[in-house]
Amino acid sequence: MSSTTSRPRTRKAPAERAAEIVAAATAIAREHGLSALTLRAVAERAGVAPGLVAHYQPSMDDLVARVYTDLVEEEVRDVERVVAAAADPAAQLGALIEKLMDGARDELTVVWVEGWAMARRNEALAVAVRGQMQRWQALVEGIVTDGCRAGAFSTAEPGDVAWELIGMIDGLNAQSLARGTDTTRFALRTARAAEALVGAEPGSVPVGA
Repeated sequence: MSSTTSRPRTRKAPAERAAEIVAAATAIAREHGLSALTLRAVAERAGVAPGLVAHYQPSMDDLVARVYTDLVEEEVRDVERVVAAAADPAAQLGALIEKLMDGARDELTVVWVEGWAMARRNEALAVAVRGQMQRWQALVEGIVTDGCRAGAFSTAEPGDVAWELIGMIDGLNAQSLARGTDTTRFALRTARAAEALVGAEPGSVPVGA
C-alpha cells in the first residue's frame, strides 16, 4: 500500500503578504519602469494568483503611486545624505549635481519620466509626483537659501532657481537616457551653469574633484 505525504501549507499574515506584493511591484518598476506594472506581472513576480494581488491591492493606480513614492523616497534620502556630508552650500550644490548625474541612475530616470507621463491618467500618481517634485525643490531651495545667507550665492529668487536647476538636471538625464550617452560628461557644465543661476563665483561649485 502506497502513501503520499502532503507538504504543509504556511498561511502568511496579511501584512507580510501585502509587503511581499509591494516588494514584487517595486522590483518590477526598478527593472522595467512603472509601465510594466500590471496585475499579472506583479502576481507572477510575487508567486501568487492575480486574484490575491487584487485582494491586497484593489487599485493598481494606488499601487503604482505607492511604488513610485517608495523608489523616489529612497533616491532623495540617498541624495540628502550626500548633501549633508558636504562642508558648505557650494560644496553641497556640487555634491548634489555630481550625485544626480553620476550615470548610475537610469532606472530612476525611467521611473521619473514615466511618472510624469502616466500621472495624466492616474490621479493617485499625479499627487505622488507633485509631492516628490515639491520635496526636491525644497531640498535644492534650502541649499541655495543657505548659500545666500552665507554670502556664497547672491540670487534673490532661490525658489525659482531651484526649479531651474532641477529642470536642467532632469532634462539632461532624460536626454542622456534616450540618446544612450553618458550623463557624467555634462556634470561640470551643469555646475558652471548653476553658478550663474545662484550668483556664485565661477569655479566655486566643485564637481569631479
